[in-house]
Amino acid sequence: MLEDAEAVAAFGYELGLLKRLRRTGWWHAGVRDPESVAEHTMRTAQLAALIAAEEGADPARAAFLALWHDTQETRTGDLPHTASAYLTKPDPRQITADQTARLPGHSREMVRAAVDEYESRQTLEALCAKDADKLEMLLQAIEYRDIGVRRVDGWIDSARKDLKTKTGQRIAEAAMHTSPLAWRHR
Repeated sequence: MLEDAEAVAAFGYELGLLKRLRRTGWWHAGVRDPESVAEHTMRTAQLAALIAAEEGADPARAAFLALWHDTQETRTGDLPHTASAYLTKPDPRQITADQTARLPGHSREMVRAAVDEYESRQTLEALCAKDADKLEMLLQAIEYRDIGVRRVDGWIDSARKDLKTKTGQRIAEAAMHTSPLAWRHR
């Protein structure tokens, strides 16, 4: 059906915005060219799979949930935490419902179910995906600190306190004492 294909194409274009949207909180720390939401999402999905594998959850499902966790930012932008005092956080489920309203039924329900599962945090896969989101932020903060950005401790502390899985907590602890370039020497 042409109408369904056009709806998927239009949503594909919307998702492309994530490649250009910057993670705005990093500007507060002094990062001149922060990572994009898409860059954040890719490593989050990869980390979610790794955390899930170690936690005995489904790695593919955890990665899938992570892929959809910030897609709503095409409509809102990446709102830094400082905005929370002035704005009510939009419901990601409602934004996703609006974003997917024209998609064919199976696609629409798949995306909505993934966002709902991630937001509900009722499955181990969702907890792994959320931990991956926090862990990705922690790794990014350490990488920025390593190149001279000094005001990242708040991001590191926030990420560490919000981790729920034992695997996420262990990785965070290791990251605190591991060089971002450690991988080059293995």
